[in-house]
Amino acid sequence: MAQIRRKHGREFLQNGCSRGTLRPILTGMADDSTSPGSLQVSVVGGGIAGLTAALALRRNGHHVQIFEASDNKTEIGAALAVPRNALRVLDHLGISRENLKGVAFFGGVIIDPDTGESTITRWPTPSGVQSTIGLFCHRGDLYEELRRVAMGEGEGPPVKLRLGAKVTACDPDNGTITLSHGEIVQADLVLGADGGHSVIRTHIVGEVLKLTYSGVTCFRTVFEFPERPELQWLTEEVTGVRSFISKEGPFRMLLMYPCRAGTLLNFIGFYDDPLEDVEGWSPKASREDIIAKFQGFHPKFLPVLDLPPHSEIFKWRLGSLPLLPTWIRGHAALVGDAAHGTLPFLAQGAATAIEDGGAIGCLFPAGTTRGDVPERLKAYQDLRKERGEFVNTGSVEQLKHLKNQGTIRRFESVSLARLYGYDAIKTAQECYEERFGNKSSAT
Repeated sequence: MAQIRRKHGREFLQNGCSRGTLRPILTGMADDSTSPGSLQVSVVGGGIAGLTAALALRRNGHHVQIFEASDNKTEIGAALAVPRNALRVLDHLGISRENLKGVAFFGGVIIDPDTGESTITRWPTPSGVQSTIGLFCHRGDLYEELRRVAMGEGEGPPVKLRLGAKVTACDPDNGTITLSHGEIVQADLVLGADGGHSVIRTHIVGEVLKLTYSGVTCFRTVFEFPERPELQWLTEEVTGVRSFISKEGPFRMLLMYPCRAGTLLNFIGFYDDPLEDVEGWSPKASREDIIAKFQGFHPKFLPVLDLPPHSEIFKWRLGSLPLLPTWIRGHAALVGDAAHGTLPFLAQGAATAIEDGGAIGCLFPAGTTRGDVPERLKAYQDLRKERGEFVNTGSVEQLKHLKNQGTIRRFESVSLARLYGYDAIKTAQECYEERFGNKSSAT
């Protein structure tokens, strides 16, 4: 007679005739996940992409578990831009802009690395009217607000986050994932939000596809940002990015902007790095490393490095994902960097991941059945793949432009409309109505 035993918090099936041999059993979701009209959803990866998709599905009554490999998931690191196109999705999902503690930006200032002189740029919106382009937010503030709304009280069953749950395999056709300790979890929908080194992507595409190194590394850190007269140039005239871009020689660029209600300053320093120092390379850096790499730049940026540190200085080697043949297979799909990992030179990486999550919510309203999933995922790919690839390739082209021209490329009105004017929620709702009928109960 077969019996269920528990070992180290996991369920195993023991068959008496096999002298106690243990093998993993197939598990489903929570016991309350069988309510009519709701899906069981496994989201692999608990970052911004995974949380956004999970929140969007939770609001439609679906039962969502996030499987996060780290034991204590946090989003520390640097800040990011949350442009208008991403804010539309966050507003739709009930995210509080006040809790994001963002700093609105309207343009930017390009500073001559030789003379220190400033050129102010105020970016028009697609309508031609000067208004907020978006918010500068600390990554941790965005993450915590998404997590609060996804897992707290609200519409639908709260999202469940399983930390220390490393996913090692996926069967997209059956909707199962396998954890490192052997547990197999069955779901109706699997979303791979596990980043540039995605495990789920390998099983959907059928081969290992790695990020392509761009030849550029960046220093990243955050400073405390008290008011200091010598740093007024960081905030006066127009709120936005301050950038220094090399005119000749190896590519170098400094970017600085405030976040967390203006109390922190995000600092990024990009530079050519041909990967010649692989053996001795370290992800950590110092103030002296930055100064050495940006010798010859006007010294007005140096007082920034004297500000109290809010985080360590890290180095990131930047890469982008090659365009994929598919984002979907069976009952599984990719979202965020797992689908379209991009370079940061359009400030749209997180925004596109947020758009993915919002679109998923619109295409999987209450009442969606397991049998509906493959066709809904085809609609998702048709809707999102071109958009993700547009941002991916556009960012690569922006880097080429920076290296060749030494200025941030100003996009024509058509490109501005495609970046900032895009409404992911409206577009996905229209797609749903056209392909599946006006039956969505998503809010």
